[in-house]
Amino acid sequence: MNIHGNPVLVVVDFQGGPLDGSPGQQDGFDVRTQRDRAVAMVDLAREKGVPVVWIQEVHKPHLIDMGREMDGSEGPHCIEGSPYTELASGLKPTPDEFHIRKRRYSGFFGTQLDIVLRAYKADSVILIGGFTDICILYTAVDAHQRDLFLNVVTDVVHGSSQQAHDDALDMIAYMQRRSLVTSAETMEWLESVERV
Repeated sequence: MNIHGNPVLVVVDFQGGPLDGSPGQQDGFDVRTQRDRAVAMVDLAREKGVPVVWIQEVHKPHLIDMGREMDGSEGPHCIEGSPYTELASGLKPTPDEFHIRKRRYSGFFGTQLDIVLRAYKADSVILIGGFTDICILYTAVDAHQRDLFLNVVTDVVHGSSQQAHDDALDMIAYMQRRSLVTSAETMEWLESVERV
């Protein structure tokens, strides 16, 4: 099993608000199925005492906090007050979990994520959410540079396209061997955790 040490489950930008009324497909990814896997993973992590940390990209409607993100292909996104900026239905932090709002792609940049992971004495992160080629990749790179072990759950992350998703996973695997895991492997590992 790839997952070892003392991990924290980090839910990165699993946003989009209510998914149940939507077709469930986003750029070829079945985000409803991924959401359901994420809900099961969060529930089991909580049951086993594995910390869950939530990351959410949010920008003000006046866009002054978007910076160079406006130079990319996305255009305005994750605008405060939009239902699409809200965490996906079924995914909600509990009052004792850290819910970190960010203004840039990396979950570490300008946030308290590093302090939170240190408080949990984490040496490993389990990453789920989106986009694989943007916020997951940037967060994984910054985690790697902090000497954390990476566990990117390949079937609970989705990219801006299939090609971008695949390329990002290749880059992450290049950074750290054995950094890619499946939801089945992750759930099996969580089942084996002795409740603290």
